[in-house]
Amino acid sequence: MNRSRNPLLICLLTALLAAAGCAPAGEAENAADHPRTIRVPQDARTIGAAVERARPGDMVLISPGTYHETVRVPTDRIVLRGTDRNRVVIDGQGKRHNGIVVTGSGVAVENLTVRDHLLNGVLVTGMASQDGQGLARGSNGYERLDPKEFPPLDGFRVSYVTSARNGLYGIYAFNAQNGLLDHNHTSGGADSGLYVGQCKPCNVVVTDNVAEYNAVGYEGTNASENMWVLRNRFTHNRVGMTVDSDYLEAFVPQHNSVVAGNLIADNAEPQTPQQADGGFGIGIGIAGGQHNIVRNNRIENNPRAGLVLMSSEDVPPIGNTIDSNAFGGNALDVAHAASGRAPGRGNCLKDNTLSTTAPEQLATQYRCPVAADGPVMESVAPPTTPAAPAGIPFRTVPEPPAQPQLPGGADAPVRDATHLPGTVDADNVPVPGRDLLAEHTRGAR
Repeated sequence: MNRSRNPLLICLLTALLAAAGCAPAGEAENAADHPRTIRVPQDARTIGAAVERARPGDMVLISPGTYHETVRVPTDRIVLRGTDRNRVVIDGQGKRHNGIVVTGSGVAVENLTVRDHLLNGVLVTGMASQDGQGLARGSNGYERLDPKEFPPLDGFRVSYVTSARNGLYGIYAFNAQNGLLDHNHTSGGADSGLYVGQCKPCNVVVTDNVAEYNAVGYEGTNASENMWVLRNRFTHNRVGMTVDSDYLEAFVPQHNSVVAGNLIADNAEPQTPQQADGGFGIGIGIAGGQHNIVRNNRIENNPRAGLVLMSSEDVPPIGNTIDSNAFGGNALDVAHAASGRAPGRGNCLKDNTLSTTAPEQLATQYRCPVAADGPVMESVAPPTTPAAPAGIPFRTVPEPPAQPQLPGGADAPVRDATHLPGTVDADNVPVPGRDLLAEHTRGAR
């Protein structure tokens, strides 16, 4: 029996669907094709509430203000953007653990400030508990986390973010692949300003960042294969940067990263937090790292050593190439300090500007090319002078200077963090000048 449609009934049903947050199928499909911008606080009172409403492809756009919340981003392909990098502040007040925790793939965080958290400013990780809490080294008592149980996060970007006074890491990518950390400023990190850990292959680029007044500027722990650290300024930390193997994370040994075109200078700053390992006065430390390339960097005025090759427990430094770097003003330019338990071999130097090495004949005796399985290299004791001064509490590190905005600001094109890092030309990165990114620093005190 044919029944005519009742227009009143259709209207009532449509109204009920709208009230319940539903929409007819055609309208729902149309909405899914058009990513939305959810504004804070105009459309959602908190950043977390806006993220909960967001669908893949949406942007959460945050107006200036100080936000006292931990922001968790479990949804894929969200863009989390501040309208003003220096005035959108996620403030941990010295009592919340993390500022932003990203566990969704393809998420971009950009143009804002995170400060004063007990652990991390921004944590990007493929490891998350059932309640959405990000898990990473340091967040769980240093229990070793299994990437087979937690597959790595696929795709991330942290750009034009300022991280200040965070008690573990400023910007931290752990068990995450296919990403980009660029144009960030980190200071006051009680462990390191920037950290990439437990990835193989990483497919990660760390570029055009400033890390100063941290315990360590940058750490790459068990970060291997297609891992590039390019054109950064690591100055006025206790240690400029480290590349290392560590059994507290998966994928030992660390291997096959490229460190090129960075300024690594003046890393003996007493007005910094003291890292647990107590490092001080070193530009680059390679501890148990293998088959890495350190090329075209400017490494200056580090009062213990410019670059030290060391062992990490039973993991030796093997097959690292130190090529075409400009050393100057260091107590030692390069030192080979592998232990008798894990002696180094196959490391080599070529075309560097050098004054001093330890052992003294290091540059000539181990000039590239050297076979990675070559004879054991002579070692010296790691440099220990000058003595490391006591550190300062991380929350007492002064404010960083105002930092440049994301080009285009709030109106910049919305780009999620997929298909990264793109083409990388690490072979043609030149030796930088002393002025690399100097306009974005506090400078010497």
